[in-house]
Amino acid sequence: MIPIYAQKNRIKFLVVIVALFIGAVTITYTNVLVSKLSEREQELVQLYAKGLRYMINAPSDDNIVFIEEEILSSNHTIPVILTDENENILDFKNINLPDKISEERKNELLQREIARMKAQHAPIIVPWAEGSENYVFYKDSDLLSQLRYYPYVQLMVIACFALMAYFAFSYSRKAEQNRVWVGLAKETAHQLGTPLSSLMAWYEYMKSSPKFENEPITAELWKDIRRLEIITERFSNIGSVPLLRDENILQVTENAIGYLQNRISSKVDFTVASNFAPEITAKVNVPLFDWVIENICKNAVDAMEGRGSIKLQLSLLGKSQIALDISDTGKGIPKSKMDSVFLPGFTTKKRGWGLGLALAKRIIDNYHEGRLYVKSSEVGKGTTFRIVLNR
Repeated sequence: MIPIYAQKNRIKFLVVIVALFIGAVTITYTNVLVSKLSEREQELVQLYAKGLRYMINAPSDDNIVFIEEEILSSNHTIPVILTDENENILDFKNINLPDKISEERKNELLQREIARMKAQHAPIIVPWAEGSENYVFYKDSDLLSQLRYYPYVQLMVIACFALMAYFAFSYSRKAEQNRVWVGLAKETAHQLGTPLSSLMAWYEYMKSSPKFENEPITAELWKDIRRLEIITERFSNIGSVPLLRDENILQVTENAIGYLQNRISSKVDFTVASNFAPEITAKVNVPLFDWVIENICKNAVDAMEGRGSIKLQLSLLGKSQIALDISDTGKGIPKSKMDSVFLPGFTTKKRGWGLGLALAKRIIDNYHEGRLYVKSSEVGKGTTFRIVLNR
């Protein structure tokens, strides 16, 4: 699954290319059919014009009856209009006009049809009596017009169904991912319960035993127990809708960093700053928000190989949002991998599951209704992640 996630943009591009190729082949083939049918209709109109010419010049005989019945009257599809050299209408065929209209209105509508016919085909000249000329105007039949636009309509319908299928499968995939996340979170919280209960029992024993009186190990054990309780609470919140409260965001951030500083390399320098009043609050779930900061900062420490600086800058975004920029002096992220850092399974470590940033983004985007993204990154200089929260 990890390679598929990592290559999903290329797969989408390939699918689009294949779809465009199929569409191009469909349109090209249809245009070939349209061209052949158009040539056939032109030949029929030419035959129609020759029939008219023959009827004018030929003596009265049985051939005229044949031409009238088999050639001139056999055209049931191609709209034609016969005019004199001044484009006065003499006759028309296969043109639908409203019933019960005046001659003036009928002539107006036919003149409009002549304008449309001129745009499609040049008129056919028919020599008439006494050296005058008549013109046969014509346009594509309804069948040819429908065939010309049919592939575009077909491709639009297919595209609509494809989009509907894409969104349906995408929704189904996200729903399945949600079930996996929730199931994993609940099972992890359940598994932590047993050793946590045992550790609490040992803590109570050590606390009441004179042997461990004034021993620092007892206090450290309690800290680790509290830490495990927080982790269990985090996983429990992942499996349910977390409660968001108005919290002092500067204090929450400083507390999270204060906990981390004592548990990572002393060669990493942390700085927390803000450009607004200290009492400004944001809607957060503290255990989950701490988890996000912890994941991002631990990744930053790994990128810096345990040596460097991490700056957390809080700032206001308008009247309704707060931004937290977390900047490090690590290796940076190549542009080719910028879109992949939040995908489940993506990791640059030899030992890593690649779930830290994916989980962090889920916590901010889904549970806090905010945003987590890479604001900027430069290879060899560092990366800045931005968290956007609602006030």
